[in-house]
Amino acid sequence: MFFPDDDGEASALAKATCASCVVQDTCLSYALMNKEKAGVWGGATERERRRIIRQARRKSA
Repeated sequence: MFFPDDDGEASALAKATCASCVVQDTCLSYALMNKEKAGVWGGATERERRRIIRQARRKSA
């Protein structure tokens, strides 16, 4: 469930599970710091995590 083949409907179940998880923020932070390439971490897909990283770089520049 946490490693779907795409960012579409398959990842929705994992994201729904993450939404009620008490460590969601910690999980997402871990994935961002360690540049996790696959899976849903902290409620974010790989594509969404790349977007978060890009936005953070733009703000700090």
